[in-house]
Amino acid sequence: MPIENRVNKARILIESLPYMRRFEGKTFVIKYGGHAMVEESLKVSFVKDIILMRQVGIKPVVVHGGGPQIGQIMTRMGLKPHFVDGLRVTDQETVNVVEMVLAGKVNKDIVSLINLNGGRAVGLSGKDGHTIQARKRQHVRQGPDLETPEIIDLGWVGDVEKIDTTLLDLLSQSMLIPVVAPVGVGENGETYNINADSVAGALAVALQAEKLILLTDVLGVKDKSGKLISELNKEDVGGLIHQGVVTGGMIPKVETCVKSREGGVVSTHIIDGRIEHALLLEVFTDQGVGTCVR
Repeated sequence: MPIENRVNKARILIESLPYMRRFEGKTFVIKYGGHAMVEESLKVSFVKDIILMRQVGIKPVVVHGGGPQIGQIMTRMGLKPHFVDGLRVTDQETVNVVEMVLAGKVNKDIVSLINLNGGRAVGLSGKDGHTIQARKRQHVRQGPDLETPEIIDLGWVGDVEKIDTTLLDLLSQSMLIPVVAPVGVGENGETYNINADSVAGALAVALQAEKLILLTDVLGVKDKSGKLISELNKEDVGGLIHQGVVTGGMIPKVETCVKSREGGVVSTHIIDGRIEHALLLEVFTDQGVGTCVR
């Protein structure tokens, strides 16, 4: 390797040193989803980033999605997925599949990959330790074609009611990395399917995390011209939604970021999980690679 390349590597290490010192002992909650969960090279890149964070003293908590995997298993079982306003309608048979796929197959695959690459991970769902207590979601559909708002029954789809951090606190005292499936438990022991971004935000607030980081399949939040916006504040977010610049699936993500900031999380980030080592680039470099909501 030419000496210039080795010198550049040394400069990158020096640039990251102040961030390693600043974040030692801090908790990062990371929502893992999209292409980063599908492409092999990106999966390995992600788990190595997580392992390095833990090695330098950061306490990462991983919350994962798994929508495509749920859809695949349902199709194999002859079940037809049904969505309302982008939300999966979850009857009793579907919620059983959701729990099996998220808390079983997907969760354990992530744990296994972290362990295989030199880390120490533990998989759990919101049912473990009563970590994620949930309530049934009341979904209200509104629109110009409706005379009055319509309440839609989504089945076993839930919102976070309360977070009990006891189990996560115990894990944080060790070198173990918690990997959390977004499955919650109701007051009578029923299972709820919960949006993974919402779970990550709620966990970040409950743990008073230093950072909430959401991995997506886009660069981050963009302006009208399509240029990446590196930093946003609460007022910026409201204006971009009102102007129609932030639309679709990005709206709940930026709203989760704002809500988490209001709940005490120091900074929140939306980054492109399709970039190898996106986590390290966002956390340990001066410029970062995504959008930071401060």
